[in-house]
Amino acid sequence: MFFLDEEPRKEARIEIIPMIDVMMFLLVFFVLISLNVIPTSGLSTQLPNAKSATTSTAPAKPLIVTVTVDGKLQLNGEDVTPASLKARLSERSHEPEAAVIIKSDGKAEMQKVVNVMDIVRDSGIKKVSIAARKA
Repeated sequence: MFFLDEEPRKEARIEIIPMIDVMMFLLVFFVLISLNVIPTSGLSTQLPNAKSATTSTAPAKPLIVTVTVDGKLQLNGEDVTPASLKARLSERSHEPEAAVIIKSDGKAEMQKVVNVMDIVRDSGIKKVSIAARKA
């Protein structure tokens, strides 16, 4: 039976244009991350200036230890304590190309940086560099 006063039902449709917009946004975001346009991790520091700064000759994946003004430590972008830093560096010390770059804030206490250098040396890693900006 058919009633004339009823409206015909509309078929359900999937709108594809908003989905394309979202996919384009994700694509752009991942491209920028992969090109390192957007910083991915780590504490922000103001590196000290040095006239004799040179480009690093460290292996492709050096361990980066960050020291901030207030003494916080990070290893490759993850917060660590001095004890856990030594343990994690000791795990990698058996690798022949193991190297550490200390990325310290220019205003950090020198004693904190020296303490980190001692931890690195005690862990068995002999290749240690300090990051600086070319003046």
